[in-house]
Amino acid sequence: MRTFTVAGLTAGAVLGSASAAAAWGSISKTSQLFGPSVHRGPGRRRTIALTFDDGPSEGTLRLLDYLDKERVWATFFQCGMNVRRLPQIAGQVAAAGHQLGNHTYSHPKLPFKSPDFIDREFSMAQHIIYHETGLAPMVLRAPYGFKWAGMRAVQHRLALLGVMWTVMGFDWKWPAHKIAKHVLRWATPGGIICLHDGREVRENPDITPMLDALKRIVPVLKDRGYQFEVISDLLQR
Repeated sequence: MRTFTVAGLTAGAVLGSASAAAAWGSISKTSQLFGPSVHRGPGRRRTIALTFDDGPSEGTLRLLDYLDKERVWATFFQCGMNVRRLPQIAGQVAAAGHQLGNHTYSHPKLPFKSPDFIDREFSMAQHIIYHETGLAPMVLRAPYGFKWAGMRAVQHRLALLGVMWTVMGFDWKWPAHKIAKHVLRWATPGGIICLHDGREVRENPDITPMLDALKRIVPVLKDRGYQFEVISDLLQR
């Protein structure tokens, strides 16, 4: 049986290399394979970005109250399905001066989905967020951080920059003290912190551990001299 080669590699090796590259491109914070993306700011100022995924939820109002009290601004990557369910809360996030980001319509895992599916997920979310809040997101984040083919095209069409993170809070499974300890350990100038004010597209999620952790994180970072910026400001050079 004939073995086909490309530049000295067997067909199996080529396919294996392609699969490895796709896997790396999907999960790597630094990969640009599936579209332009950042995971931190330049770090020339002692600033940091708080980001919240999967909202809005019924718990988002408690988060907004705390951020307002502390005069902290953040970026909210919202799911279109949640915005459609809770448009008034989405509007309050925008009215409070926070930046809005696109987190797809239904929070699916994107790997192995078709380009049309990926386009539809981000396009629907973009339309709903703009319709309900009056603000068009300029940034997006793939659910679970899993990027895939098709994102580059929709990012270009909607003028969206991909945003990953410097530190993940694991706030959907850890207690507050562990979340806070982990985030504070890895917080650095220009860093992007990923937390959650929702749980995918579930109703009435319990985000209490995240809120309790945030009340430990913000005062310590302020004592360390940090200021909090939305993503667009953090990336300014």
